[in-house]
Amino acid sequence: MDELSPARLFLMRSLFVAITLLIIFFHLLPIDTQPVTLFAPELLPPLASIDPAEARLRALLDQGTRRMLIGPDLLIAFAFAWSLRRPEYVPTLLLAVIFLLSDLLLQRPPGLWALLALLACENLKGRSRTLRDSTFGAEWIAVSLLLTGILIANRVVLSVLMVTPPHLRLSLLELGITILVYPVVVFVTRSVMGVRRAAPGELDTLGRRT
Repeated sequence: MDELSPARLFLMRSLFVAITLLIIFFHLLPIDTQPVTLFAPELLPPLASIDPAEARLRALLDQGTRRMLIGPDLLIAFAFAWSLRRPEYVPTLLLAVIFLLSDLLLQRPPGLWALLALLACENLKGRSRTLRDSTFGAEWIAVSLLLTGILIANRVVLSVLMVTPPHLRLSLLELGITILVYPVVVFVTRSVMGVRRAAPGELDTLGRRT
């Protein structure tokens, strides 16, 4: 099938929407992301009714087993990977709707992160030809810098508007995980979904050679 045929464009755009909705769905699942302990307090006897040494041991276990469930931002990782490889599959309007929907459903300040993510995707689309001829390392660095840039911009704007930004440590952790996971996203994008870079000289949707 022609990569830019109407049927192919519709299929791949629908696939991208399905992927993003699936990612948002998993974000909305009622998974506890607050600190949790290995032992549920209600299943254990009160501290006052047990030996003091055991009480101290339980306190240490409680402090040592706290964890946070932080994952990568797969939505923006897939958007970046697709924007670099096939900008025609992720038009600006589609990205804007998806990002705004994620803002609304994930209870972020509506529009801010969506705008920053959209601008980053459009920047990558404009640089797709240059990055196509370079190594994956250059692409990874470009993506990492953009992710860091929109994170900083998001926090600056929220601070100016006197809106409490997300906890810095959690934001940096999510950023780091997203950067580390990006090569996996690219691998899935290419090998599983068949979204590859346009070959040199291939025509785009406007009839221009890439």
